[in-house]
Amino acid sequence: MTQHTLCRLPELLAPVGGMEQLFTALRFGADAVYGGLPGYGLRASAVNFPPEELKTAVTETHRQGKRFYVTLNMLPLDCDLQGVVEAAGQAADAGADAVIVSDLGAALAIREALPEMEIHISTQANVLNTRTARHYYDAVGARRIVLAREMSLADIRAMRDQLPAELEAFVHGAMCVAYSGRCLLSAALTGRSANRGECAQPCRWHFRVQQEKRPGEWMAVEEEERGTALFSAYDLCMLEHLPALLEAGVASLKIEGRMKTAYYVATVVSVYRHALDTLARDGRAAYERQLPMWLAELSKASHRASNTGFYFGSPLPPAGAEGFIQTMEFVGRVTRDTDAGMPAEVELKNRFYVGDTLEVLMPGGSKPFTVEGITLAETGELVDTASVAGRILLLTMPFAVEAGDLLRGPNRNHIG
Repeated sequence: MTQHTLCRLPELLAPVGGMEQLFTALRFGADAVYGGLPGYGLRASAVNFPPEELKTAVTETHRQGKRFYVTLNMLPLDCDLQGVVEAAGQAADAGADAVIVSDLGAALAIREALPEMEIHISTQANVLNTRTARHYYDAVGARRIVLAREMSLADIRAMRDQLPAELEAFVHGAMCVAYSGRCLLSAALTGRSANRGECAQPCRWHFRVQQEKRPGEWMAVEEEERGTALFSAYDLCMLEHLPALLEAGVASLKIEGRMKTAYYVATVVSVYRHALDTLARDGRAAYERQLPMWLAELSKASHRASNTGFYFGSPLPPAGAEGFIQTMEFVGRVTRDTDAGMPAEVELKNRFYVGDTLEVLMPGGSKPFTVEGITLAETGELVDTASVAGRILLLTMPFAVEAGDLLRGPNRNHIG
């Protein structure tokens, strides 16, 4: 990989489920964000952005010189198409840079109604070959194809050489055992369709089996005492393979997680931002030296065990990812800029104690400090701990902090 290639960095695209995640993603280094309007996306239970709030979100994003894409990627029935077009109109009115659409009919309807709106084709469209991608480019004017998650890096490189549209690929986050997220399991078991934004995630459940000649005799399939999550895919993590993604010509690296917290967004975006910038500025050797530190940083946010998905062949292990791993816990957010040695206002998220060693996560990295005292801002009372989320505390830190910095502390439930 040449230094010239390294300097042509792809877009780092972050998920935003609401305004808190939006400000965090922008602050910690995302080049672009994606979020949904109520309805017509695949994360119906996310906070999402009502039309009046979407305009505020897009304006702030543009103020920082970044881009906002609106997800309209549900699979619509005929009765839904007009609503999809109206939602795309709301996105256009808000100034969104593109809409992400999975259905060909919806994409065509949006193109007819809003010829100036940029369209990105969602991963739910399952684009796996150049002819399909080229059809979306020619028929719909799609500027970008979000590739099916089942493509290898070799497949992506081959497509890149033949296609004028940009390619976007997932780089980190939760994965689905269904084909690029087109899942029927939730609808079959719960009546909630994943393809219409209501996934109940039954793939994460624990299952037992029954031998057909012994009805009523259920047997556990056990990896551990609670059973086995037979269909629970491992998370995706491509941090160690960013040079290969860049060489394949991926224009946008997408982080999954519109249901995730601002703390998760900050942690993951920050790591990938630093890794990409290190590659561009200092080269591959410097990037590889810092990989262990960045991987440890990712472990501080909640995630399942990870692999590299289909990028290098079939994922190994294919499924069975159990529970969540998280070495540190989000405990607070700094609410105003404060000089070193002065009491900083911190909005409490989770309990911590005097004597704990906390870390302040900033866009430039993280800094540790020991809590020497906790003061309740509203009363001035000194306490050993506080437990009411949202309460404002005063903490003195040996370094300057800024509004939006996040505090994390020991995860007392973590095993390992």
